[in-house]
Amino acid sequence: MDFSAILTAAVTGAIGPVAAAYALAAIGLNIHFGYTGLLNFGQVGFMLVGGYGVAISVSEFALPLWVGVLVGVLCAVVLALLLGIPTLRLRADYLAIATIAAGEILRLFYRSSFAEPLTGGVYGLQQFAGDFYELNPYPPGSYGIGPISFSARDLWVATLGWGLVLLGVLLVYLLIHSPWGRVLRSIREDENAARSLGKNVYAYKLQSLVLGGVIGALGGMVMVINTQSASADSFDPVVTFFLYTLLVLGGAGRVLGPVIGSVLFWFVMVFLDALLRQAIATGLIPSTVLADAEVGAVRFALVGLGLLLLMVFRPQGILGRREEMVLDAR
Repeated sequence: MDFSAILTAAVTGAIGPVAAAYALAAIGLNIHFGYTGLLNFGQVGFMLVGGYGVAISVSEFALPLWVGVLVGVLCAVVLALLLGIPTLRLRADYLAIATIAAGEILRLFYRSSFAEPLTGGVYGLQQFAGDFYELNPYPPGSYGIGPISFSARDLWVATLGWGLVLLGVLLVYLLIHSPWGRVLRSIREDENAARSLGKNVYAYKLQSLVLGGVIGALGGMVMVINTQSASADSFDPVVTFFLYTLLVLGGAGRVLGPVIGSVLFWFVMVFLDALLRQAIATGLIPSTVLADAEVGAVRFALVGLGLLLLMVFRPQGILGRREEMVLDAR
């Protein structure tokens, strides 16, 4: 097997546009789960409304791309308010139920025949990021170091994605080390104690949900701009659990946890995919044991096993602390 090609593919995937989009969405989830203790199982819903906010604005209403970004952000704010206002005064598990249901309801609605004139239904919307690619400062060609290379198009999207990740990390660092961030962490530890000190716990939770949702929506925008396609089936609930996986891997409640988790997660995912496919192609794994079409399922099973071992031996992740994983779901 060509391990050099396998490692090259893994490193390229770990620093590519998709990893940046997931890191951005996980930064938003880290605000919810890592710092405030909110059990949001519908972060993919924020990614969906952000991505479709851009796609619909440009494709159906011929608005500039930057207006579509504002529409996507506004949609994320509205979704956070709709989810948070009725549930954040209740126990944490009510928010978990509401968010996972909302994410799936939105996916089914956006792919439905009823919404097809606006969303494209099961086919989605395509070719709406032309304004963005026209601003590409990189001349056509390949860019990289050694065997790791990106096309000018992919490098431009990766530059946008990782640039937004950097801004998100800086924003979270400044906020979490501010009085507002200290209140969030006190809510995560014991919201009754924070309430007894005169803090409006409900308002802080709602602010956290809105902020993390907006950052998640930006992750969805990067994802659809990268593929020039907004398809509802790309935003299924599995995406949220991927986000939790990389967040736990990097360390919940740590500023760089989502970034490190995303890089490692996509390195492992692409590495396993390339390794298994090469093993099948070279005959090391007989096709009677594992077929090419089954590689995706086996890869997910192996990642799940790795997550299980991580939770047993180091539940705080690489950068985290054990207390960051303790939630009071009252």
